Amino acid sequence: MSFLSLIWANLMRKKIRTFFTAIAIFVAFMLFGGLMAFKAAFGVGIELAGIDRLILIHKTAIIQPLPLAYLQRIQSQEGVEDVTHANWFGGVYQDARNFFPKIAVDAESYLRLYPEIKMQEGEREAWMRNRTGAIVGKVTADRFGWKVGDRIPVQGDIYRTQDGSPWEFTIESIYTSDDPSFDTSNLFFHYKYLEEASGSDGQVGWYILRVADPQQSAEIAKGLDQRFANSPAETKTTTEKAFIQSFANQTGNIAAITTNVVIVVFFTLLLVAGNTMAQSVRERINELAVLKTLGFSDGKVMGMVLGESLLLTLVSGALGLTAIVVLTNTLSLGGSFLPTFHVPTNALLPGLLLMLFMGLLAGLIPSFQALRLSIVDALSRRT
Repeated sequence: MSFLSLIWANLMRKKIRTFFTAIAIFVAFMLFGGLMAFKAAFGVGIELAGIDRLILIHKTAIIQPLPLAYLQRIQSQEGVEDVTHANWFGGVYQDARNFFPKIAVDAESYLRLYPEIKMQEGEREAWMRNRTGAIVGKVTADRFGWKVGDRIPVQGDIYRTQDGSPWEFTIESIYTSDDPSFDTSNLFFHYKYLEEASGSDGQVGWYILRVADPQQSAEIAKGLDQRFANSPAETKTTTEKAFIQSFANQTGNIAAITTNVVIVVFFTLLLVAGNTMAQSVRERINELAVLKTLGFSDGKVMGMVLGESLLLTLVSGALGLTAIVVLTNTLSLGGSFLPTFHVPTNALLPGLLLMLFMGLLAGLIPSFQALRLSIVDALSRRT
């Protein structure tokens, strides 16, 4: 009998107990993967945020508009390489529950600032030609079954057409991104369409800037805010990463919440797995003594007990983590609220290391007991 088969046979001595312990570990690592997906979904775009991009908003709040006339003044600021603007549109597609972001942009400059947006050949030019054209991310297109050429009616709420009719957008492209963390749930359409159809008076929601030297971002941001100080619409300029992080923080400190939940879950898991291994060793005191009598060294006996703990934790944990990865990649578990809900690749290695750590910690005391086991005392002990 091989060493591995001996470990497996010991685990199968009490099948029901092993099964329920494995289920606990399986669920714990599914929860771990789900929490990592939850954390990543709330922080979508934060790590991807361009280090050379700044966001300029109204000093009071982002819901306060800024004059379009600020565009030329921002462009003239030393260190600013390029600039574009965007408006949050709102609107309802069929039902209020069918939420997805709809943003009016200056198409040409917005695509320059966000090269992460990828479109098929010819679709960019088609969008530029069509005043009512729009591009939509693959996540939202797949959700509603849209394709290029479809006309999408949206009832306005923040912005309404002058005649009260619904807004209509023609899908000119279903955009993707090379980075899976980039948000592909948005619908972008032309700001000029928004301006003409609603009779808007030249107001924008926020400005996005590219700076020539990211090391000078703080100085450029300070200079811009000083330029618009004491004006009717004072500004607040920050890095894109800080801007996105501020939105994520409105729901609470997701990183701290996730960490605390993981600690509680795995402390409970440690107690369950450790108790299982300790009970298994206590039941096999005589058998372990016999193995030592037959020539098994103290190290081998210790390794066998530790191997049982590691094998149980690694197999159950790997299955749990694999299950949540498959589920989040094939099902829209986050719905419209968290369209990018998936387990990030960089969470897999910490998950594996956590399995090893938990397996070693749970089996440490029982294996040490096996190491120090006295043959005479063990054989004379009643089971």
